[in-house]
Amino acid sequence: AYPDTLYVSELIAPDTVNTMPEATLQAYADHGKPGRAVKDQYESAAAVMEEIRATGVDMDDAFRTLEKEGVDKFTGSWDELMNSVSDELKRVG
Repeated sequence: AYPDTLYVSELIAPDTVNTMPEATLQAYADHGKPGRAVKDQYESAAAVMEEIRATGVDMDDAFRTLEKEGVDKFTGSWDELMNSVSDELKRVG
């Protein structure tokens, strides 16, 4: 089984923002190990990216698609949150 902090520990990098479920945040606050895991992986990640490109995958297109889908999901979540807050403010008004 993977550690409950894996999602956070493996994505720590300078100048980044990460979203996560509250349970993951609590687990990391409790027993996470701060570090710079991403920085230690730059060279191997670059090699993997080159291997993927060599197979003919259009990585620029893949990144554009992933970015658009990610933004769309966060936009939907944000709108849902704003509607919930607005409804609650009207209710307690």
